[in-house]
Amino acid sequence: MKAGIHPQWYPQAQVICGCGNTFTTGATVPVIRTDICSNCHPFFTGEQRIVDTAGQVERFMRRVERGKGMVAPQEAPSQSAKPQKAPAKKGKPTS
Repeated sequence: MKAGIHPQWYPQAQVICGCGNTFTTGATVPVIRTDICSNCHPFFTGEQRIVDTAGQVERFMRRVERGKGMVAPQEAPSQSAKPQKAPAKKGKPTS
């Protein structure tokens, strides 16, 4: 390995989560601050949360409910709308 090109290694780097959980690991920085960790992440805790940012979930649910009332039943196409083609004649062509 070349000398002087690798970052300094901190074998006892401290990780600090926003929930208050702390643990140590190896890293190239002495302190790592994170917003979410395995102690508070919904995947690991089994919690299911919907983060409603500015009412987006509520607005979506209202649009879905409004859309259910707007769907019209499908009508069969009428026979008179399209002209029928004459059936093709089968047989030998006359020359």
